[in-house]
Amino acid sequence: MNKSMMDILACPIDKTHPLELHQIKEKDSVVSEGVLVCTKCSRFFPIIEEIPIMLPDELRDKKLEI
Repeated sequence: MNKSMMDILACPIDKTHPLELHQIKEKDSVVSEGVLVCTKCSRFFPIIEEIPIMLPDELRDKKLEI
């Protein structure tokens, strides 16, 4: 995920913007692994292989998030 995406991403549940970014792996402003956190509802959204997984709770695959 390019870090410039932070300007447009919002929580899909409560629409909070901006989200908090916790990066695990980054190179040249591209986050390949990390977590986006909503500061209002405390939900987290993993970044896996540069893709933010921002699905509602009922559609999330918990095995991918461990």
